[in-house]
Amino acid sequence: MNKPKLCKVVQLPGLTDYSHAIRAQRELAGARARGELPHDMLVLLEHPRVITLGRGASESNISASSELLLSRGVEVHETERGGDVTYHGPGQLVGYPIIYLAQHKKDLHWYLRQIEEVLIQTLAGYEIPGKRVVGYTGVWVGNRKIASIGVHVTRWVTFHGFALNVTTDLNDFDLIVPCGIEAVDMTSMQRELGQAYRLAEIGDRVSESFASVFNLHLERADAREFLDRAASTRT
Repeated sequence: MNKPKLCKVVQLPGLTDYSHAIRAQRELAGARARGELPHDMLVLLEHPRVITLGRGASESNISASSELLLSRGVEVHETERGGDVTYHGPGQLVGYPIIYLAQHKKDLHWYLRQIEEVLIQTLAGYEIPGKRVVGYTGVWVGNRKIASIGVHVTRWVTFHGFALNVTTDLNDFDLIVPCGIEAVDMTSMQRELGQAYRLAEIGDRVSESFASVFNLHLERADAREFLDRAASTRT
């Protein structure tokens, strides 16, 4: 096996504005592609309530009216990631890997399966039997979806990523047709286990699985390494 490559992990406290996170990711992905960022990164965070539309999304998959979204404080953002409509909110661990696939494997399908494996291994540590479902991207428990994945790649550098429902309010998924899958039953770790875990703990477990699956050496990075990128690109 090759020597593990360095990956810096940033786990942000509190809620991170979606638009700030996207700006920072684009800046980091560009820097990684240009060789200005010499290592991969994994950014873990939690968003306020937000609905995102991927490249293949249909706005008809937003079930709620604009008035209802406004009353609940839910923002809507179009993004460059693949996939359809998804939801982010409190209690959901969101992961944004900035990975240079040329140093791993130039295969997007391989990358998606690796991300699924990271989540499956993480869930297994809590005795939750996560699995793949043929024809779909993401992770399920039985016929219930617990994690969504949507990525974008530029010059073989990834950004966007995955969302794992930890203590997410599952009622918020009624606002959309999750991932464009009719009648999908969304679940969370809390629902499956009957108890709540802190996102920081789950983030640590995800980081460990990420290092194992991608053969990476992890180092903790200061949150400012990520947040300063967002601040420097604000207009």
